[in-house]
Amino acid sequence: MSNNLLYTGLLCAALLTSCGGNKEEEKKDEESVSALGAVSAMKEMAEQAEELQKNGPVEAIDFRTLKELLPADADGLARKEANGEKNGAAGMVISTANAKYANDDNSETVELAIVDGGGSSMLMGLAAWSMIEVDKETENGYEKTGKMGDYKSYEKYDNANKEGEIAVLVAKRFIVTVKGRGMSMDKIKSVLEDVDLSKLAGLK
Repeated sequence: MSNNLLYTGLLCAALLTSCGGNKEEEKKDEESVSALGAVSAMKEMAEQAEELQKNGPVEAIDFRTLKELLPADADGLARKEANGEKNGAAGMVISTANAKYANDDNSETVELAIVDGGGSSMLMGLAAWSMIEVDKETENGYEKTGKMGDYKSYEKYDNANKEGEIAVLVAKRFIVTVKGRGMSMDKIKSVLEDVDLSKLAGLK
């Protein structure tokens, strides 16, 4: 696994986290923690890349297995759809399972994703927040890293729009992310608690 491959994965991860928002969101002062931590976490990522190279590649879990861990409802919100895929290139293979949940009038919506990066450097880019410490608060909300149970976590919440997300890194290979709109952070965390993280950690 070359440094070029690591840097490419990291760049792609930063682009994934920074793109996809509208122009109004781009004007916000708050920046993605993944982008902020990319440079400072580079050294540790390189060390982990070397470790992955020594241990050899890890085959990503079939997305159908990951889909089985998607709860039928998310803290009372009905599941509207669920899908998954497994793809990759240049030795980087990622499996993903996604689900969307909502109440009857769509005033509360949730997006849940389970990602297995196996032994690819792309995973380290997507979970750059797990290698740094962030703790900031404004009148509009907050952003911080920490731990949820035994797992490293990242959370961000916008008070005005009642939008937030929380992500955890499980077994150094799985990333579980919950994004909620129209609800409190407590409810977003409750959705994450509906996922059997212990079972996920045991998958091989």
